[in-house]
Amino acid sequence: MIAQLLAATVALTAAQAPRAAAPPVSLPFPTGNTQTYNIIQWDPNQLPRIYERSDQLPLTDEELTKLSQAGFEPAQLVKMIEERRCACDASADGLIRLKKAGVDKTVIAAVSRQGLAPNRELNLLVTLDFTGEGRTAREAFLYFFVDDGDITRVFSANLPELLQRRNTHETMVDRSDIVIARTVRRIQLAGRVPLRTYGAHRVLVAASASPTLTHPSQLTAQERAKAQTYTFDYPRSSLQSLCRLTAGYRRDAVLAYKWNFEGSRFECEWN
Repeated sequence: MIAQLLAATVALTAAQAPRAAAPPVSLPFPTGNTQTYNIIQWDPNQLPRIYERSDQLPLTDEELTKLSQAGFEPAQLVKMIEERRCACDASADGLIRLKKAGVDKTVIAAVSRQGLAPNRELNLLVTLDFTGEGRTAREAFLYFFVDDGDITRVFSANLPELLQRRNTHETMVDRSDIVIARTVRRIQLAGRVPLRTYGAHRVLVAASASPTLTHPSQLTAQERAKAQTYTFDYPRSSLQSLCRLTAGYRRDAVLAYKWNFEGSRFECEWN
């Protein structure tokens, strides 16, 4: 499922680099079951084709119910579903809810036939930016944890191993400051995050010296203080499910050959 690493290069300005932030870390994540993944094997070329937006997005359960109750003919609604698809809950429970809401049986059949397949995973693009000259990261491992029902999914990257994979296309020079030119090394990884539960999820991004973390509670107090937490709402179905995680590193003020973890950004886009 996971391809080999391929570095990508994109110019980065100083203004784009994420800044450090230390909001309180929300713990604990689910305890018990954990699943771990090594993201340095991900390949940015594996991202799916971007869905081209239009004003005619797929219908939802709520929109179908509203249109049905407003007097739209079943044939009209079936045609809309065929033209626009339906990001609806086509499970047994979802179809029962539509029936109870008064939606015609031919429309319900069209939902079952034309509805988008339920999401089973989200696509994630991870961007690592290393600003300034350096050779290694002070905290050797980057982690992000995702809660998924009673499972905590643990994703990690061994930064020394990743940084040893030299590729001239990864290195850029940031000239946004007319006085100081900064060297920026950008590495991008793309993969899929399996998720079996829908609705609200939490993500925690942290840098650590430990190679064997399986839960956020194992972070040290200092590592927790530099970690960031994010929430996102995972839809049951969508044409696109793309999230982006950016982690920024800057050269240490004392140990010039090392980079310090400065912070992260996380955002998702659904259609």
